[in-house]
Amino acid sequence: MSFISDAVNFVLHVDKFLTYLIQVFGNWTYVILFAIVFCETGLVVTPFFPGDSLLFVAGALASSGSLDILFLFLTFCAAAIIGDTVNYWIGSFIGPRLFKSEKSRIFKKEYLERTHDFFEKYGGNAIILGRFVPVIRTFAPFVAGIGKMRYRKFLAYNVVGGVAWVSLFLLAGYYFGTLQIVRDNLSYVIIAIILVSFIPPVAEFLKHWRKSGNKTVKQGK
Repeated sequence: MSFISDAVNFVLHVDKFLTYLIQVFGNWTYVILFAIVFCETGLVVTPFFPGDSLLFVAGALASSGSLDILFLFLTFCAAAIIGDTVNYWIGSFIGPRLFKSEKSRIFKKEYLERTHDFFEKYGGNAIILGRFVPVIRTFAPFVAGIGKMRYRKFLAYNVVGGVAWVSLFLLAGYYFGTLQIVRDNLSYVIIAIILVSFIPPVAEFLKHWRKSGNKTVKQGK
């Protein structure tokens, strides 16, 4: 419980965390920020890292002169693109081993083939849009690697998605972070960012749930 409460406190007060980093580590803060975004996008075991809110708050601090906006932009873009690339190759390396056994009930080759076909058809949208959804942005490149999505195609969407994601949240923080109402209610703004980020997957889930419900009703008739 202590870990959970600490994690929630960290996410809700990421502004205090960043201010502390700047005071203690100075320019090394950029290296730490690179590491956080890299881990969130590059390692499937750290999907809980605060990506969206971190970018927004970093932009807000840059607007006050605490950080350099251009250097932040380059740092975050590099971390996001390299992180997804590493995650892709981890999935590509581990995938064939997970789906090697014909008798496996969980990791069936049929699932791998379906995943491959899905990313060949919709992979671009999945990689780009997945950037804007917590947790999904961590698993999307991993699954793309498992599904053997062509790397050239993946890299193109990876770059577009990474730059778009960083631009949206970093610049939003930079331009709106100067507003007094945002500064006074930053914790609520962070909560709002998190909630809005989860709207697309929830909407998609409800859409599929309604479809499956309608199919069940029709079959019952």
